[in-house]
Amino acid sequence: MTENNKALIQIRDLTKSYNQITALKRLNLDLIPGQIIGLLGPNGSGKTTLIKILTGLLRDYEGEVLIDGHHPGAYTKGLISYLPDEHYFSDWMRAGDALKIFDDMYQDFDIAQAMILMKRLDLNPRMRIKSMSKGMKEKFQLCLVMSRKARIYILDEPIGGVDPAARELILDIILNNYAEDAIVMISTHLISDIEKIFDDVIFLKNGELVLHENSEQLREENGKSVDELFREVFKC
Repeated sequence: MTENNKALIQIRDLTKSYNQITALKRLNLDLIPGQIIGLLGPNGSGKTTLIKILTGLLRDYEGEVLIDGHHPGAYTKGLISYLPDEHYFSDWMRAGDALKIFDDMYQDFDIAQAMILMKRLDLNPRMRIKSMSKGMKEKFQLCLVMSRKARIYILDEPIGGVDPAARELILDIILNNYAEDAIVMISTHLISDIEKIFDDVIFLKNGELVLHENSEQLREENGKSVDELFREVFKC
């Protein structure tokens, strides 16, 4: 198996329960580098739980998760650049303060690249976080996350609060700012807007894997878009 075909993320019989509710049930996945992967499923499907396990935010689970051969922890956190589905900077900060924090925290952070991306999105480092709209905050955090030279990018609803006119630019930034040997995992409900950049798609339902397929092959075999297939599978 060549280096590029070797799974960077290996998941075996991953199970996670909250009291009487099973969020993930015997999940098995191998994810290889060089792919943009759509992590898709309705609310309650297990997407958030999986993301929290991969990013090391949840440590109590059954089964095995290996990232570059290591269990989630200090080493793997250094490999992952994570865009959560919430804003995490204090309102009093200026954008420039957050840039400095990222520069101090992450050795792989390229502050010059972040400034270039911010300029493309009309963001000024002197802006205060509290003066930004929801969409501007999401754009800013994406600039930070995509300016790291990470092995894995996990993006939770990266275009959720962004106006439709800016979505193409956001997708272009994602496409052109990750290395060929990295994985980009995108969790989204806006499938029709973003499916064209997916190499693979994962469908989760009630914590179980419904499918993990190449997106182009899936469209050719079914004669439908990924969004249409999603709606068919999940009856939405």
